[in-house]
Amino acid sequence: MSRELTVVVLAAGGGTRMRSKTMKVLHPVGGRSMIGHVLKAVEAVEPRRIVAVVGHQRETVGAHIQALVPDVVLAVQEEQRGTGHAVRVAMDALAAEGTTGTVIVATGDTPLLRGESLRAFAAEHEAAQRAVSVLSAIVADPFGYGRILRDHEGDVEAIIEEKDATIDQREIAEINSGILAFDAEFLIEALPRIGNDNAKGEYYLTDLVQLARDAGLTVGAHAIDDPWQTEGANDREELAQLGAELNRRIVGQWMRDGVTVMDPATTWIDADVVLAQDVTILPGTQLLGATVVAEDAVIGPDTTLKDCEVGAGARVVRTQAELAVIGAEATVGPFSYLRPGTQLGARGKIGGFVETKNAVIGDDAKVPHLSYVGDAEIGEGTNIGAGTIFANYDGVAKHRTTVGRHARTGSHNTFVAPIAIGDGAATGAGTVVRRDVPPGALAVSSGPQRHLEGWAQRKRAGTAQAAAAASAVAAAEAAAQQAGDVAEDSSQDRGPDLG
Repeated sequence: MSRELTVVVLAAGGGTRMRSKTMKVLHPVGGRSMIGHVLKAVEAVEPRRIVAVVGHQRETVGAHIQALVPDVVLAVQEEQRGTGHAVRVAMDALAAEGTTGTVIVATGDTPLLRGESLRAFAAEHEAAQRAVSVLSAIVADPFGYGRILRDHEGDVEAIIEEKDATIDQREIAEINSGILAFDAEFLIEALPRIGNDNAKGEYYLTDLVQLARDAGLTVGAHAIDDPWQTEGANDREELAQLGAELNRRIVGQWMRDGVTVMDPATTWIDADVVLAQDVTILPGTQLLGATVVAEDAVIGPDTTLKDCEVGAGARVVRTQAELAVIGAEATVGPFSYLRPGTQLGARGKIGGFVETKNAVIGDDAKVPHLSYVGDAEIGEGTNIGAGTIFANYDGVAKHRTTVGRHARTGSHNTFVAPIAIGDGAATGAGTVVRRDVPPGALAVSSGPQRHLEGWAQRKRAGTAQAAAAASAVAAAEAAAQQAGDVAEDSSQDRGPDLG
């Protein structure tokens, strides 16, 4: 392939059938925007330049594209007047430096497009020295697509749009994917000659096929054997279909790479997720964003991880986590919620109904039950008692709690930050810790237990509670009386025999 390769990506349309405030090309599929997938495929071709044509919501779309491809050239199509007009805008944006070699035009809404397919298309176009090449596909339902018209020798004669096609032409199953390749010199010369005498009054890029044939130049089609790669999404239903197909392919590839997926039908894996061999994924699991899972880890069932790192041999069950790090051989769940900034050390534990946020939990440390750990650091080997609350917010600012190594805290504690609990320290059950605890010390805050006898009978008279209490007291008194009588009789029996 020539090094003089330019790719134009069309992303100016409004996508009104999406019925969304979000531009069509920005809708996510498999963890990336649709145009993000296209740009990934385009970069695999290693073009000299990438030009993105933007229009509707140009600030938002342009910023998104620049974040993905910083050196992209943005061309603004002020008024959407067809694909031919859009490409002319792109070429005008490059006019100062000139364009030679091959120009590929791709659409921004084909998320299943693969880089290797685009590369094969470009290579065939250049090898055949064509003026125009069309990436085509045979589809079961060609409705809405431009049809490829071939002559008796099988060469591409024209591309006819749906609205301009005859009844017979609409029966043709070979469709134009919207992805075309051009000789740059021909493209620049011919673009101004495209007319708009058609049903929509637009300038169709596909009219260049006829202009090339009229000039005696070569026009061909590269038929792709995977039509899904050319499929776009015009509404939410089509978007869901593309998402399901992409996920099926991603899950299947990971299984071929040595990952066990118990139920592919209920497993969703984003395109940028990385899994090691011998990972096991149980039903109902979603691995999203840039999640990375190391070997022998078991994820699920019913677990959602987004942008997380999971260490080797870890076990994560019925958990939701985002921007969290889970160490090797650690265990999480069930019903745990790991919020951003959570770091669980090797062999650590975050147990049932535990929520963590911005918390560093050391190696072999455990938060087993029913707790909230926010803005905290817990040292190696420490155990946090059930029902513990790290009270990190004073109503104005967040504060941090530090618990040292091998500490043992009691159940139902509240740590009122900012505080520090020393290495080897302990806290009693029900303790509210408001001051630093020295290493090795036991902190308690509750007073002596008191009993207000007869409270239920006085304060809850007439209730089942009062009746139960009265009955229990009466039974206890009767038992005590009976025990006293038995003791008295026994004492009499042991008296001297004077007879």
